[in-house]
Amino acid sequence: MIKDLEAAIGYRFGNITLLQNALTHSSYANERWHNSLMSNERLEFLGDSILGMCVAEFLYRTFPDRPEGELTRMRADMVCEKTLAAVANRIDLGKHLLLGNGEEQGGGRSRNSILADAVESVIAASFLDGGMEAAKQFIQKFILVEVPVTRMHNADYKTALQELVQQKKNQVLSYTLVGESGPDHDKHFEVEVKLNGKVVGLGSGSSKKRAEQDAARVAIEKLFPEKA
Repeated sequence: MIKDLEAAIGYRFGNITLLQNALTHSSYANERWHNSLMSNERLEFLGDSILGMCVAEFLYRTFPDRPEGELTRMRADMVCEKTLAAVANRIDLGKHLLLGNGEEQGGGRSRNSILADAVESVIAASFLDGGMEAAKQFIQKFILVEVPVTRMHNADYKTALQELVQQKKNQVLSYTLVGESGPDHDKHFEVEVKLNGKVVGLGSGSSKKRAEQDAARVAIEKLFPEKA
């Protein structure tokens, strides 16, 4: 069974115990051995750092014309829980996890947070088994294949728009709620963003915050299409 995972990853472990450790959730370790140190949490800690460094290096070399703030947002999107959980689903990582009874019954095999942590743990296990090249092989194959150059899942469009307009002096941005509809459990908001009093974007969302972000995204696409 674990050989299927190795095949999906494209890497054969010399020390299979490292991979088994990467698949061991704290709920299983606590139930089986009453010791969370035997779970994948320490590997997750290491894998998070390795992943962040590799993605940062990749973005730095790939986008020499992008400022630090934009690179930071791109990295955040590439290593976020949603992205890593998608990687886990691609290699069917969930079915290989060792979970405690509670997590098993609670749907832990499909929970994004657990899947994302397991991906980071596998990266660390690869590093400890085969060095940085082994870890980079995984990251390049599964994470660096989709770079969020345009629409980022976690992009802070409001901050991005503010940084762009501030390249000129005396620029004033403002956001105004112009519409609200739907029942309390399913609200819909519309917000317009103005630059120096002129409407430059209209956005919508399930909250005022999301509508503001959407409005900022629309404004960036309109005012700075080369950055969108």
